[in-house]
Amino acid sequence: MMARIRPTHPRLDPLRDDEIDDETRAIVPAGSLNIFRTLARHPKLLKRWLVFGNHVLAKSTLPERERELAILRVGWRCGAEYEFGQHTVIARRCGITDDEIVALTRELADGGWSEGDRTLLVAVDELHDDQCITDQTWGALAQRWSDQQLLDLIFTVGQYTLVSMALNSAGVPLDDGVPGFPDRD
Repeated sequence: MMARIRPTHPRLDPLRDDEIDDETRAIVPAGSLNIFRTLARHPKLLKRWLVFGNHVLAKSTLPERERELAILRVGWRCGAEYEFGQHTVIARRCGITDDEIVALTRELADGGWSEGDRTLLVAVDELHDDQCITDQTWGALAQRWSDQQLLDLIFTVGQYTLVSMALNSAGVPLDDGVPGFPDRD
C-alpha cells in the first residue's frame, strides 16, 4: 500500500453521550462505536445510511466469510485503519485466521488463497482500482454466485469504500480494544 497522509487527530470528534439529542440517542445509544458517534453529527444522514449499511452487513446474500474478506480488503486498499480494525474483530468471529488477515495486506499472489477466495479478492481490487469487474473475473464469480450475490459484492465494496472515505477524512479514532492494521512481519 502506498504511503498516505491521514489526519493526525480527529477532525470531527465522536459526540459524547451528553451531546447526543434524544432522537439521535434512539439510534446511537450510550457506549456506541466511534463511527456512529461521529456520524451522529449529521443525524439524518446517519439514519438513512444505517438502513443501507444494515443490508450490506447483516442482510446481504454473500456468505459471511466472503463478505468479511471483501470488507477487510477494501479497508486495506483504502488505508482505513478504523474499518480494518473493526472488521478484523468480526472476521475472527467468522473463522478468518490471523494469517489470512495479514495476507489481505499483501499482493494477492503472495497469500496462498483458494481459487474462489482469490477471485473474490481480485474482484475487490478491480472495483477499487477501476470501479468495474473485468469480464474474466465476473465470469469466474458468476459460475458459483447468483445475480443477487454479484450485486451484493459490488454494493459491499462500494459501501465500505464510502465508509473508508468518511472515516479517513473525519479522522475517526479506533475504539478501545480494537486492533488497527496488523503487524506484517
